[in-house]
Amino acid sequence: MQKSKRKKDTSGKVITVVGYVFITFFAISCLLPFIMMTAASFEDERTLVTLGYSILPRHFTLDAYRAIFQQGGEILGSYIVTILLTVIGTTLGLFLTALTGYILQRPDFAHRNLVSLFLYFTTLFNGGLVAFYLLITRYLHLKNSYLAILLPSLISAWNIIMMKNFIRGSIPHEISEAAEIDGASPFKTFLTIILPMSKPALATIGLFIALGYWNEWYNSMLFLDTSVKYRPLQLVLYNLINKANYLKNSLAGKNITMQELPLETVKMATAVLATAPIVAAYPMVQKYFVKGITVGSVKG
Repeated sequence: MQKSKRKKDTSGKVITVVGYVFITFFAISCLLPFIMMTAASFEDERTLVTLGYSILPRHFTLDAYRAIFQQGGEILGSYIVTILLTVIGTTLGLFLTALTGYILQRPDFAHRNLVSLFLYFTTLFNGGLVAFYLLITRYLHLKNSYLAILLPSLISAWNIIMMKNFIRGSIPHEISEAAEIDGASPFKTFLTIILPMSKPALATIGLFIALGYWNEWYNSMLFLDTSVKYRPLQLVLYNLINKANYLKNSLAGKNITMQELPLETVKMATAVLATAPIVAAYPMVQKYFVKGITVGSVKG
């Protein structure tokens, strides 16, 4: 009996050690590219081109960031526009997603199955890019308007389905019924009971929505031209990379050394500028994000 117990304890320790070793190497493999990208953004262009990437910059310089911030107030304005779009879009998107998911899971909503089918249908078929472009520009008249960036990403059928399933599986409908018996309206029940109890799902879906707004550049390229003074950050950085590539191609074959120009390091610096705010914000929602993933895994 004691031998079998010792074997179980030993095998459990071995599995734990192997698991920690595997997770450690996996975490390092995920962190290493970001560390090397950050180091490359502070690297001298000649050193990066000749010696390649490293964990620490061998010849520290801020040339890449100087080249980016030579745009003056454009980068700062783009940051402000992107932050405002992300905050407003995430807040409104979460509210509308939670409200729609709450309505669709209520048993007293007679047409919930039909509406759910319609939402699911839109995940399989859409009108295509031409119809989308005509809708935004010709019918909604949102050309060169930030609403053309805000509205299309405001609500997602997948997010609604996720929220509906979370509320239905984690918040008993009897709680809503008890609140309404006490005199609360369905909307007040949603605000005072459903939303506070849905923090894990809200944090998880909110992170997805925020990432979508922060990384948005395609709709900005379609609907915002150069007449708009401040365009979203990702589009500005995308144009900077294109200019760097154009400069590199135009200098090819000429008697001008390209190792003195911060072309590759500019690409690394733009990636750092684009990802750093999201990396900084992630720890604030991590505990809710993990809980949102694991909710429902333990019964009772």
